[in-house]
Amino acid sequence: MGIRRITREQARQIAVRAQLLEAARPDDLVAMVRQLTLLQIDPTSAVAPSADLVAWSRLGPAYEPGQLKQAVEVERSLFEHNALIRPMADVGLYLAGAADWPSHAGMREWMRANESFQRDILALLGDRGPVVSREVPDTCPVPWASTGWTNNRNVTQMLEYMMMRGQVAIAGRVGRERVWDLPERVYPADVVVPATAEAERLKNERRLRSLGIARAKGTAVPVEPAIVGEVGEPVEVEDTKGVWQVDPAALAASGFEGRTALVSPFDRLIHNRVRAVELFDFEYTLEMYKPAAKRRWGYFALPVLHGDRLVGKVDVIGDKKASVLRVNAIHQDVKFTRAITKAVHAELDDLADWLKLGKVDLPPS
Repeated sequence: MGIRRITREQARQIAVRAQLLEAARPDDLVAMVRQLTLLQIDPTSAVAPSADLVAWSRLGPAYEPGQLKQAVEVERSLFEHNALIRPMADVGLYLAGAADWPSHAGMREWMRANESFQRDILALLGDRGPVVSREVPDTCPVPWASTGWTNNRNVTQMLEYMMMRGQVAIAGRVGRERVWDLPERVYPADVVVPATAEAERLKNERRLRSLGIARAKGTAVPVEPAIVGEVGEPVEVEDTKGVWQVDPAALAASGFEGRTALVSPFDRLIHNRVRAVELFDFEYTLEMYKPAAKRRWGYFALPVLHGDRLVGKVDVIGDKKASVLRVNAIHQDVKFTRAITKAVHAELDDLADWLKLGKVDLPPS
């Protein structure tokens, strides 16, 4: 039997449905993160922090940022690890193979040279409980050497490495500062840690379920892989090259009903820019690191989803002091119909209401 072939429209609908951006919204934060597998933490808050934007775009006005803090720090139904918030039910998958981290010889040597520093940190956490990094004395015998911004940042570097090795955990945040503690005070006592190979298979299965459709192999992307190995069912997608992997359950689903949504630049629907072009004909670059004169779409432009198409970007800034959501430009990748324009304006109104801003300041038409 040959490889199944699907249309790009089917592929897009699979991707949108998997990311919970259909008309029917989820109604539970933890269940939402369980399906998405992660919320990415980023300090940029031109509109709102990305993790909150992703949650709002799915849950709507019922979502309040305090719910995320409650889930991570009080209920312990979610946890933070390596700048990502994940379901606590998955914690074992990210502790698998931790003792073998890092694979880089230079990093491993630095860890070995500073075993006394690690013991000091564990003793401090055992005695004092949760602390932020500035409360940790730097007793590092061999400083961390780097040509970048981490040079001699011994405490933060060691805490991050110990987190990856499962020796410490992030208990929460005070503002933007991470609060560190012993894993047994953060993670469940009965956490099951599978073998590394099994954990990788399960992570690939979870990742494919959250994306709906993905490549088995590809170029590495920051933060979270966009590839899923050989899990799922191989398919070909019209007008694209090669083979894709699809979640079998997604192939069986029917009755797609889309909606209009403004999504974060870090949203997993568009995070893999190559996939966004292949499936959605959507080009996007996060331009906040570019000089203003070289930006095409804006400092923190929000991609616009309409049904199963990505149709444009909205250059928007939340001005809390003036209580205004400032829309600098609405970029149309395709010509907006009256219905799309009305839906985008409604989303901007909803975003302003959620941010508790008094009005939306639209650009001249």
